[in-house]
Amino acid sequence: MAHKRRVVVIGLGYVGLPLAVALARSFETWGFDIDASRISQLNQGFDRTGELDSEGLGASTLRVTAEPGDCPPADVYIVTVPTPVDPENRPDLSIVMAATRTVAGMLVASHENGQVPIIIYESTVYPGVTEDLCGPELERISGLSCGTDFFLAYSPERINPGDKIHTVDKIAKVVSGQTVEVLNIVADLYAQVTTGEIFRAASIKTAEAAKVIENAQRDINIAFMNEIAQIFDRMDVSVWDVLAAAGTKWNFLKFEPGLVGGHCIGVDPFYLAHRATELGLDPRIILSGRGMNEGMSSWMANTIHEWKGAAACRTLVLGLAFKPNVPDLRNSKVVDLVQALESLGHRVDVHDPLVSIEEADHEYGIKLLNDFSGKAYDLIILAVPHHQFIARFDNFVHLLNANGSIADMKNALADVAIPSRVRRWTM
Repeated sequence: MAHKRRVVVIGLGYVGLPLAVALARSFETWGFDIDASRISQLNQGFDRTGELDSEGLGASTLRVTAEPGDCPPADVYIVTVPTPVDPENRPDLSIVMAATRTVAGMLVASHENGQVPIIIYESTVYPGVTEDLCGPELERISGLSCGTDFFLAYSPERINPGDKIHTVDKIAKVVSGQTVEVLNIVADLYAQVTTGEIFRAASIKTAEAAKVIENAQRDINIAFMNEIAQIFDRMDVSVWDVLAAAGTKWNFLKFEPGLVGGHCIGVDPFYLAHRATELGLDPRIILSGRGMNEGMSSWMANTIHEWKGAAACRTLVLGLAFKPNVPDLRNSKVVDLVQALESLGHRVDVHDPLVSIEEADHEYGIKLLNDFSGKAYDLIILAVPHHQFIARFDNFVHLLNANGSIADMKNALADVAIPSRVRRWTM
């Protein structure tokens, strides 16, 4: 019976933790993460990602550990670890392969217990990684045979950090499996988690491909928005006015220009492009979109700098997270914006009340400012329009010098009353 299955989730970040808690409502579920401090915080009812509150964690039967040996033999192992790119934008599979080796050690105990487990990968990869790389590594480490002693499956994650509507228990889930029987088991497993559609993909590679193009498609559409924003800037036409007019057409796609960071949209297209190159193809559109979006921080910095008369300013940047209303710093392009401003001579302070001060310093060497005593600025850049910034923007306007200005990168202040003496820039 489905309710008797035991599940182990490897990786308890933005994807793994909500999934594990949802699974624990129907199955005996264990969560493993190599970060001992993360496990300690979760046991105290604190989720630093902000995806779950203390009440939700406290009510869950999920058991978490930083020791692989604590996890009992399981019927299903689900890998939900990050898949970043390296400094050359090549896929970095080191984390998912390390997780694979951890699972391989767990498989031995399951096999000795008479179980034939299924390993489900949710990490975003290019087509072929699950079967061509992870499967053989599981065999090599465990000494077991794929397709006999254990089976593979893939179900792409669709967690959107900070999104309280499209949660793991409501979204449509794509599932795939090595055999029809495995596919049915995986479909039944996720049907216990979500009220959304369970879509059975034609193969594991199909499911891997579906995930990677979801984000590549968004990346390309945003790249087009960024390109037209730069074109209209030269024409002294507001891209927001243009989009408002164009958006009245029933089939106009309502994407917006801006910085493209995060662990998905700014990363996944490189996975598909890498595999295409290996196959002897030139992924021109994918890489062109990536190039446009990667260069947007520099364009923003230079454009704002020129708008300010090419003057090196005392500048306050509001927001460091990769998108509004989350503490997620992964692949934040605001970091590139800050570096570009500094290269132009700006003296930059950064403020983001949602982001961990320690994490910002550790990941990017940026020391967040929370005390504005004695501070005054020539320029304030609203880079990430957190709700609380908009709600109390008066507090920041008061920090401006007599000739101070505001750069509103996402046009978030369009309906906010700003003193007439303050110039505001937007695209």
